[in-house]
Amino acid sequence: MMKMMNLKHTAWIAAASLLAGGALRAAEQELAPLPLKLPVPAFMGTPTDMELGPHVEPLSETPRPPFLAPKGVKNLAAGKKVTSSDKSPITGTLDLVTDGNKEAADDAFVELHRRTQWVQIDLGQRAKIYAILIWHAHNTYQVYHDVIVQVSDDPDFTTGVKTLFNNDYDNSSGLGIGTDKEYFESYEGKLIDAKGVEGRYVRLYSRGSTYSALNRYTEVEVWGLPIK
Repeated sequence: MMKMMNLKHTAWIAAASLLAGGALRAAEQELAPLPLKLPVPAFMGTPTDMELGPHVEPLSETPRPPFLAPKGVKNLAAGKKVTSSDKSPITGTLDLVTDGNKEAADDAFVELHRRTQWVQIDLGQRAKIYAILIWHAHNTYQVYHDVIVQVSDDPDFTTGVKTLFNNDYDNSSGLGIGTDKEYFESYEGKLIDAKGVEGRYVRLYSRGSTYSALNRYTEVEVWGLPIK
């Protein structure tokens, strides 16, 4: 009799856990547009003197459609610690990457040296990530090269690395050939669908742009839900 009661108790706990998990998944599936606050556009018109190769997506003439994510997602990168491959930035400080200022202003960005550089954000805990937005520089028309976005639980990015975006079509940064397109910087930022990937650290690479060999970062947002 006691054994049967224990079995029933165990079954009840299992059922309750499944129901709780189902409720959590249902809550995550209740979607809403990301509550984005975009900066003021810094320029208008279209570029006339840039040669576009097959690896650059055409400049969109329409606003980006709303991105749907589970209700309650937050910008987990806001105010979080930022580290970088460049220990002595040319202009600005690394905290500007997550300070919330996305405007195309002279005091709103950090500028790193030439060649491939990265910035890394510690979210403080593991999270389910649904979208990452990047503003390198939207002060003029330009296309950034070797934009690679990765997530990991390892701060050194040696294990468990998940690549969410890679437009390094010739492997010049040595992280593998990417199949994503290069794109024009704009006030909307580049939105990357992270599809609920889990991790604590977000690392973003770049290798200069059509405007400058230097690497500028104005703001990065990481929209998700902490894993408790």
